[in-house]
Amino acid sequence: MAIIKGLQAELIKDMYRTAMLKKGYAFFDRDKKYNLNIIGVRRVEGATPNKFDDTIVVIYRNQQKEWEVFTADITTDPGLYWLEHPMNVKGTAILVPNQYRSVYKRDLHQGKYEALCQRGGNVQVYRDSDGDRRHDMAEDKIDTGFFGINIHKAGRASVQVDKWSAGCQVFSRSEEYATFMDLVEEAEQRYGNSFSYTLLLETDSDN
Repeated sequence: MAIIKGLQAELIKDMYRTAMLKKGYAFFDRDKKYNLNIIGVRRVEGATPNKFDDTIVVIYRNQQKEWEVFTADITTDPGLYWLEHPMNVKGTAILVPNQYRSVYKRDLHQGKYEALCQRGGNVQVYRDSDGDRRHDMAEDKIDTGFFGINIHKAGRASVQVDKWSAGCQVFSRSEEYATFMDLVEEAEQRYGNSFSYTLLLETDSDN
């Protein structure tokens, strides 16, 4: 986990802002405190199924309206268990890179603990049904709907994804997740219980 401040935070903000605007996505600012840009970054080069090898990047202005960036290790892909044992007859869900505006709300994940849950709209997922232990992302196998693709945590310090994700965006460490949810609470107090999530590929921020 890292909380980045100062010039480095400004540079990271500019890089992701450019990448998002280039795709026609919104980048939230308006000189407001804790107006969160919640961005998942899916690894492309050397990506390994069942590893927490993706990143969540949260870009926002802090209490002093200075830019900060929070980062942590996550997975944006399902674990091997669900690749081999899909819970949906169409195949296991893999979230399609896109910006999902106002789709997430703070709610209970599986009735257990607070998370950002898919409550406000549809998402798109690839359906991987061949059981080959690899993430297959075919454009002709995209499904749209309410699938419970939440943003939640794994264990205290998980190394393998396993059953922790059947398509959800999952933090590997509970301590980092707690910091993330603190930011969510700060934002909710100011703007209400509605959050957007943007999933990018790591190559999207290349200049």
